[in-house]
Amino acid sequence: MNKNEMIQKITKLKKEKNATILAHNYVIGDIQDIADYVGDSLQLAKKAKEIDEDLIVLCGVRFMAETAKILNPKKKVLLPSMDAGCPMADMATPSALKAFKSENPDVKIVTYVNSSAEIKAESDICCTSANAVQVVKALGADKIVFVPDQNLGTFVEEELGNVEVLKWKGFCPTHHRVTLEDIELARSQYPGIEVLVHPECKPEVFHAADIVGSTSKIIQYVSKSEKKKFIIGTENGIIHTLRNENPDKEFILLSEKLECKNMKKIELSDVLNVLENGTNEIIIDDNIAEKANIALERMLNL
Repeated sequence: MNKNEMIQKITKLKKEKNATILAHNYVIGDIQDIADYVGDSLQLAKKAKEIDEDLIVLCGVRFMAETAKILNPKKKVLLPSMDAGCPMADMATPSALKAFKSENPDVKIVTYVNSSAEIKAESDICCTSANAVQVVKALGADKIVFVPDQNLGTFVEEELGNVEVLKWKGFCPTHHRVTLEDIELARSQYPGIEVLVHPECKPEVFHAADIVGSTSKIIQYVSKSEKKKFIIGTENGIIHTLRNENPDKEFILLSEKLECKNMKKIELSDVLNVLENGTNEIIIDDNIAEKANIALERMLNL
């Protein structure tokens, strides 16, 4: 079956199964193009909660599909590739977080949405890169632990300046690979061009950038800017979104290292397969889902 035939069949099955396809900005372009909605983690969480259709096909990584299921538990949520995981999410284990909580009972747990359902269930509140500063500020705490991304935790601490942030030793391997030398090289090759990076990058990298922001913030900034050329320092899937929304602008990827293999695992054939067979359903223990939902809802209510 060729690409066009697969797209036609996916479109047909989507109607028959009363399904919606949600896709993250980092997945391959073919998947973004067939999706009903494309967004970052916060946007997908909000959208998943609103879905009226019976079936949600979540094209991203596992924690995103779990989030959709937690926020809209009556819907059937399918993940086209069950091995599309998140290495950073795996860096925080429930046993380690429970141990931390028992030793630090008064410290609020702020958990990045890039985490498992079990970790969310042990947390006071969730956040995304788009709202992390707002969430921590709203807590009004003098001291928190930020799980699991140490780089985003550092960014939040520096932005607020009056909150002690204990940082879990986790990181996104894709963003963590970017170096200060990558920015210096890009600036020498493209002088005068703004560098936009994600706060999952190391502090020395986001300190050297012109703009630091979440996936959605980068997209919004580019769309509003009168400039025509940008150096983009986040996962390369965003380039497809940026080009679609800004055909008159040029985008240069900061580093070829900015590719997440997990985000690239879902292909058209995988979407077609789960729509045909109803496989790869996300199942979460009710008790865990209920607790995780509290942390997610607290975030969304802000």
